[in-house]
Amino acid sequence: MPRFAARDGLMLHYEDAGQGLPVLCLAGLTRNSGDFEFLLPHLSKVRTIRMDYRGRGQSDYAEDFMRYSIPQEAEDAIALLDHLGIERAAILGTSRGGLIAMTLAASHRDRLAGVLLNDIGPEIDGLGMGRIMDYLGRELQFGDLDSAAAGLKAVMEAGFPGVPLSRWHRQAELMWYEKPQGGLGLRYDARLRDAVIAQSATGPAPDLWPLFEAIGDLPVTALRGANSDLLSPTTLTEMTRRLPHLRAETIPDRAHVPFLDEPAAVTAIQDFLETCQ
Repeated sequence: MPRFAARDGLMLHYEDAGQGLPVLCLAGLTRNSGDFEFLLPHLSKVRTIRMDYRGRGQSDYAEDFMRYSIPQEAEDAIALLDHLGIERAAILGTSRGGLIAMTLAASHRDRLAGVLLNDIGPEIDGLGMGRIMDYLGRELQFGDLDSAAAGLKAVMEAGFPGVPLSRWHRQAELMWYEKPQGGLGLRYDARLRDAVIAQSATGPAPDLWPLFEAIGDLPVTALRGANSDLLSPTTLTEMTRRLPHLRAETIPDRAHVPFLDEPAAVTAIQDFLETCQ
């Protein structure tokens, strides 16, 4: 199991496969390297690096939950590139990963070959954030993965029409695990909820537009699920106004977040990676 030491000594898990342009895949808030599993078959011509943030997946949990922060996770991403001897990488950032990508654009732009944002932007819709807080850090009431998959399908069907139960079952496996004593466990540190609440209580939300604009003339693509409650059409329009070379792609029949193996997403990602070479 490949692991590396973050600068504070915490051991973090990553996956590294393929050859070519290094592509660092940064997952959502509670997700892990499995977040990009569905996209992997479409990335055969690049070197794909997937990272489990601290407190997620197979990475160690931090003693201080306040270390679960975007600046810290951005620092960990640079530490991983340093560990692998990679000078520049394209970033595929899903949700939280996109916020980390924008942070890196402001602090380590020379390390980036381009940025793709998956259903995230400099303004986060409060409706979507409220939905995330409803489940963040809370144990599931489902008894097993079969019932969790059925539950996911029921809850997500309106935003993801036509997605088969088999896909929701695999998604459930990536998000939770069956405990030996019964019930489901989280694949992340539940104290992530404490971190988000504590960090949001320190003051008003920061203005993220300067971080987004720091991407500058780097290749940049933004994907939005047509039914997203986190990235609004208004924000996406403003993103294209501020960075006119940005390619914006709306993924039909998807909410937050697209799986990234949808035909429109695959085409946009492959085109983006071509411009990063």
